Order: sequence, then structure tokens, then C-alpha cells
Amino acid sequence: MIRRVTVPSLFPPPAYSHVSVVEAGTRLAFLAGSVPLDAQGELVGPGDPVRQAEQVVANLREQLHAVGSDLEHVVATDVYVVSGEPAVLSAVWAVVEASGLSAGPHSSTLIGVACLGYSGQLVEITATAVVPD
Repeated sequence: MIRRVTVPSLFPPPAYSHVSVVEAGTRLAFLAGSVPLDAQGELVGPGDPVRQAEQVVANLREQLHAVGSDLEHVVATDVYVVSGEPAVLSAVWAVVEASGLSAGPHSSTLIGVACLGYSGQLVEITATAVVPD
């Protein structure tokens, strides 16, 4: 159903693939950005990008479960982090790797940004996933 490709002529990526191919006729889910809010709308992990990343992944998992999918069916993500520091981006990426999102591995872009939508928000992840039959 999902074919993940690491292109031999390109530099090998760490824990993600260059391309994910999904066969025509497969159901796809395009997920809105998962944010570090709990079920009551409270920010989780103020000032802590790692804790926020953990909450974002937990919320992403809930979004996927709601449509009959899961982290291993994610084919692409964009991971947004409010930071220009490679060490902070790497710490957030470590959460992504440990989550199961990198199983496969999926295609991903890690992006340092100036700000996100909620006050104090440091991490957001958008995703595209296959919804298995």
C-alpha cells in the first residue's frame, strides 16, 4: 500500500525517506496541524519544546485514530518548531523518531519558524496518512 523510497543518488536522510508513494484508490487523510493543547484547551509544556512535541504526537495519534489510521500509516509530515537553534529542532525530532512516526520511515520536513498560532506554542505537526481498509 505504501512504498517508501530513499533515493540512492541523494544523501541518505536520517530517519525519514525522500519519497512516499501511495497506490491510486487508497483513502488518504490530510490532518490539520496537531498542537500542544490538552482536551480542555490548555497549553501543555509551556517553554518546553520536548514536552510540547510529546503532546503534539499524542494529539496527532488521536486525530489518526478518529479516522481509522495510526502513526505507522503516516506518509508525510511537516514539523514546525519555534526556534532557530539546531539543538532545539533536533530535540523535537528525537520525539518524532521515538513516537513511531519514523517507522517506515515517512517523508518529513523539519522547519524552524518565528511563531505559531497559540500563545506559547512551540511545536506543531501537520500530516498526511493512509487510512487502511
